[in-house]
Amino acid sequence: MPVIIFKGKVMIKFILSVVIILALIGGAIQFISTEESWTLVVNKEAALSSIQNGAGIVYDFAKALISDADQIKSVDLAIEK
Repeated sequence: MPVIIFKGKVMIKFILSVVIILALIGGAIQFISTEESWTLVVNKEAALSSIQNGAGIVYDFAKALISDADQIKSVDLAIEK
């Protein structure tokens, strides 16, 4: 299995992107627009809850994916004509 290594600024951008995506999915960030302006409202409690729930879901998915990969004995990639 390939290992992904992040360095410096790339790692920080990756982590911030994940946090923002989880907050958006959880509804912690709301867009409010008027005729004069656009506003971005962040609910801190909802953001924290959203990020924690999202991280838990991603962890559970990765854990299940890894445990399922251990159960595979062999794969036949032969193509018959």
